[in-house]
Amino acid sequence: MSIPILQAALSLAQFTPRVAKWLSGTKVESISQKIVEIAKNVANTKDEFKAIEKIKSDKNMYDLFQRALINSEREIELAIIKDKENARRRDIAIINAGKRNKRADVMVVSAAVGLIFCLVSIYLYRKELPGEVVGIISTIAGIFGSCLKDAYNFEFGSSRGSKEKDQTVASMLNRFN
Repeated sequence: MSIPILQAALSLAQFTPRVAKWLSGTKVESISQKIVEIAKNVANTKDEFKAIEKIKSDKNMYDLFQRALINSEREIELAIIKDKENARRRDIAIINAGKRNKRADVMVVSAAVGLIFCLVSIYLYRKELPGEVVGIISTIAGIFGSCLKDAYNFEFGSSRGSKEKDQTVASMLNRFN
């Protein structure tokens, strides 16, 4: 993977939270390249970092970048959906082969142990720990909790509202295809 492209894509995430969400899957390289290409086209430059500076300093260019991202959102969201489908199919194939997905098991157990460790640490040392340390440990516990939530969403599907959104997106995609 090209580190400068990823750095540029992460820098572009400052302009919209949507970009940061898109960069959280296994398709991060292709999505990063897509986002950086959008920025370079909007800024009319071949250098990604010059494009970032132009978008940062020019409100009109910033607005054009936002519009270009919205126009490309369908393609990017579709790539993310396909990525999740492929991961679920892989897990199903592993289970059908009579094996266990040890990597996923280790990830879930690690997140659970990390969460429990944080909560027990706060409980046992609550009187001795300064408030700042409790805040940091609480933040880490929240990250572990979020990891568990993501694992449950992957394993059992997402919430009803998200399912409705997925159905809406699917019906929109069917109209375009």
